[in-house]
Amino acid sequence: MGNQYKVLIMGASYGSLLGTKLALAGHNVDLVCLPAEADLINSEGAVIRVPVKGREGLVEVNSKKLTGHMGAGGTTAFDPSNYDLVVLAMQEPQYRSPGVRELLEKVAHSKKPCMSIMNMPPLPYLKRIASIDHQAIRPCYADATVWDSFDPNYMTLCSPDPQAFRPPEDKVNVLQVRLPTNFKSASFANPAHTAILRDLVRDVEASRFEVKGEKIELPVKLKVHDSVFVPLAKWSMLLAGNYRCVQKDEMRPIKEAVHADLAATRAVYQWVVSLCVKLGADEKDLVPFEKYANAALSLASPSSAARALAAGAQNIERVDRLVQIIAKSKGMQLDVVDETVALVDGWLEKNRQKSA
Repeated sequence: MGNQYKVLIMGASYGSLLGTKLALAGHNVDLVCLPAEADLINSEGAVIRVPVKGREGLVEVNSKKLTGHMGAGGTTAFDPSNYDLVVLAMQEPQYRSPGVRELLEKVAHSKKPCMSIMNMPPLPYLKRIASIDHQAIRPCYADATVWDSFDPNYMTLCSPDPQAFRPPEDKVNVLQVRLPTNFKSASFANPAHTAILRDLVRDVEASRFEVKGEKIELPVKLKVHDSVFVPLAKWSMLLAGNYRCVQKDEMRPIKEAVHADLAATRAVYQWVVSLCVKLGADEKDLVPFEKYANAALSLASPSSAARALAAGAQNIERVDRLVQIIAKSKGMQLDVVDETVALVDGWLEKNRQKSA
């Protein structure tokens, strides 16, 4: 291991998964989260349960037992300028919340490299893609102004491909991984910032976790790619699966959204792939449909976006609308996508009326 880095992660759900991998690799991590989560993580550790090929059941990793340190606190507990890297791991609408918004502003002014693992790409990242009309997509964000202080050169995007959830019967410091795929990041504009990511990639790759005296390799790695388009591979998956869990009166599991009508799913998936290619992606940067459809077989519950809507959320990440608007600007339209966007709009409208 070379440098030991300090990493600040805003968000403790997916953030605790990436943070645990970095702490296992010997780096120091602080998580920004709610007081109840912070207290539990500081006293009992963040607990990650992950399936490992060839082993029965799940392997449990507690951050208290790792080489690197992991701490947690609220939005005023940490100064971003003291860190080597900041990771954005909250849902996009949360960044306009009191406290979070001010911390995000400090991150922008600190000029520290910032890697997002949100499904919804931060606006400054999309400014690195010249073929996107950045003004047209502002309405897709819960509040686009929170991103205005960022320099796009300090922002990168990492696709959160692993599927994980908080088991409802457990404490809020527990995260269970359902699909242990990798985090796939694009490079930064600045090679010195990308070098930090490459060090982290190497250390995560080399790290081992001890189970009953045996040192084993844990899944969920960090990968870094040169192309800014690699993380956009998630768009096809979200539009073909996650958002199509949303039905008129109920939610369906991702597996059903994908496999109930495989031809319709493939059409949506390939349509989003063609959009990414039109924006400048190379098709080999993206994930083949068969690989995605196969992975979806293990996803037996609705997506987090669908679950949030069903629970009454008044805002969710709108990658569906983002893709629809970008496609329209390129002369592309698909009925299934328009229907999905309309269904999500309908649920949000209903949820807002209920709370009014």
